[in-house]
Parts: sequence; structure tokens; C-alpha cells
Amino acid sequence: MKLACQIFNAEAVNVEAVNVEAVNVEAVNVDRKSTWLVWLHGLLGSGNDWLPIVNACNQYTSLVIDFPGHGNSADITITGGFAEMSKLLNETLLVHQVHDYWLIGYSLGGRIAMYHATQNHNNQQRLRGILVEGGNPGLFSQQERDARLLHDRRWVQRFREEPMLEVLADWYQQPVFADLSPEQRLRFIHLRRQNRGSSIAGMLENTSLGHQPWLVPALQKLAVPFVYLCGEHDQKFKEIVKQYALPSKIIPQAGHNAHSSNPAGFSAAVNHFLSLFG
Repeated sequence: MKLACQIFNAEAVNVEAVNVEAVNVEAVNVDRKSTWLVWLHGLLGSGNDWLPIVNACNQYTSLVIDFPGHGNSADITITGGFAEMSKLLNETLLVHQVHDYWLIGYSLGGRIAMYHATQNHNNQQRLRGILVEGGNPGLFSQQERDARLLHDRRWVQRFREEPMLEVLADWYQQPVFADLSPEQRLRFIHLRRQNRGSSIAGMLENTSLGHQPWLVPALQKLAVPFVYLCGEHDQKFKEIVKQYALPSKIIPQAGHNAHSSNPAGFSAAVNHFLSLFG
């Protein structure tokens, strides 16, 4: 186990960067005697994306994870899809003695959080609840899933074969990112350009929405607290939560990536929701 310490800003104290067996994690505010918050980022991102929000939720101890193929876990790969990813998450939590925790996930991270919550029955750990931002609960029909697999395989091929900047320029033109301004779009392209195309392709291939089970029935009867944090301009996911009557909280002045476009509003919503459960 390799340990290192890093201070991200004046408020982010007690940070331990840890590389364990597989994925890289950072434990933040480790002196807090609290339930853990476990943060799961989106495709092309890294755990660092969450640090402004983690700092604003600094009354809690946090575990910030880099997914396989991302950040400081870029050399890690998975081949077993959501089941393997959920198992890896369990193992990571056990290694770091995280036994009582909330999951907070954006996009891919939200989908992994929902899968984990609906499939996980590990008696060594207590999942308190999940907060999901922009994570699709799944596609109902096999026809829809097959179409999504075909769609994602085209992106997988592009990530493997084309320059990252060219792929990202088109990636951020997808309808789900329609709320981004030209400046925001350029910022994301600049931020994500350091990713390794082959690593992103491998993670996308294994965690395509086409491989994800239809989770809505299980989410509707989930035994732990659950909320969708949805940007007011994220029309697609506002419609999803309305269609399936999923509990939601709207983040003002924000689109699909609400925690990036309105970190103060997003943090306030997280802190308020968590405060409801002690």
C-alpha cells in the first residue's frame, strides 16, 4: 500500500491519497467521526472532479474514487461489466474500512451507484442511501439496449482509433450536453484531453447503458433513501424522474453536470438531504 498526503486547498484538510491493489482513492477529512460519503465520477472524469463538493461537505469523511481507466486508475481495467464494478467497489470499501456509507454518483457513477444499491447484499457494510446526478436507471426493452450497444460501440472505436481532441469535440456535442455554453464545452474538452483513449474505450465498452439492467422497479422499492439531483436545464433527466416517479431535487442554474455548473447549489442540496437522516 502506497500512502501520500496532499492538501488541495486551505479547507481540504486531512487528505490521504492511497493506491490499493486496484483503483486509486483519496480519503478526505479522515478525522471526522461520521458516516462516509463515497463519490463516484462520470465517464472521462476522475475523483478530482468532486473535490469542490467534498470540501463543501467537510463535516463528513469522504472517499473519492478513480474508476478503472480514469485518473490515477488509468492502468486498471475491468472485463466483467457492472457485476465486476460493484464487486470492486465492495472490495475497495472493505480495504479502507468503510462500513457505513452513502454513495454519491454522477452519470456513469450514478448508474454504478444505482446498480450497487439494488444488487448489493454485503452484510459487512451498511449502505445508508444513494444520491444520483444524471445517471440513467436503464433501458426497458432489449431492442433499446441493443441500439445503445451499437451506439456506444461506435464511440468505443473512435476512442481507440482517433485523437482524443477530435473525439471529445464531438462527444460534447451530444444532446445531453446541449445546455453547455461554447466556453464550458471548450473547458471540458481541455480538462478531459489527458485521458487515454484505449482506457476510456474499455470502460465504456464494459459499462455501456446497453449492458445495464432495467433498474426502475428495484429503485421504486429501494429500502434506503434515494434522491435524483437534477439540473433545472437537464430536460432529459427531468423527464426520466417524472416518467418513473423517482424522488428528485432540482438544482437551479445547472444542466446535466450540475455539480460543475452550480457547485454551491449542488453542495447545499447534498448537505440538506443528508441532514434529513442524521
